[in-house]
Amino acid sequence: MRIFSYCRVSTTEQTTENQIIAIRQKGYEVNHARTISETISGSVEAMKREKFKMLINHQMERGDMLVVLKLDRLGRDNIDVQNTINLLTDKGIKVVCLDLPVADLSSAEGKLMLQMFSVFAEFERNRIRERTKEGLERAKAQGKKLGRPEAYGTTQSVQAKKAEGLSQSKAAEVLGLGIATVKRHWNK
Repeated sequence: MRIFSYCRVSTTEQTTENQIIAIRQKGYEVNHARTISETISGSVEAMKREKFKMLINHQMERGDMLVVLKLDRLGRDNIDVQNTINLLTDKGIKVVCLDLPVADLSSAEGKLMLQMFSVFAEFERNRIRERTKEGLERAKAQGKKLGRPEAYGTTQSVQAKKAEGLSQSKAAEVLGLGIATVKRHWNK
């Protein structure tokens, strides 16, 4: 079994050296060539991190192990972490996270912990949905107009071409608009 480690820091003033040392102190001998270090904000989704994506898609194979010091190295938030772990386990990659009470996420205890994370991720998705809905209702109550702004200039241009006797397709061509846009503004 090949062992890889992924270490991430947010700024160039930081170094991943402490993470590498901590992983080795826990008994994981990770070859230097299999230690991936990246400087990128934790707010970026895991699979949008260039080096992490390269590691998962091009270097690791079924039967390999990925060791991380902290769970937040595997994603931006609970939902992203869950998606990343599911992706890795579906590829047959064993995931070990050293800051959890159960380090091996592919063990029976680890799978139970993942199921709990899944419940938390679902809760988080529902809370985001609720907050979005509440925010939209608050904006409406304050009289804010939601949605796409009126394209008055487009309506005027289309109406002018209509008044000149142009067809919808000719008006679209002359104005450099799509036919659907012209149709939307044709009878306003």
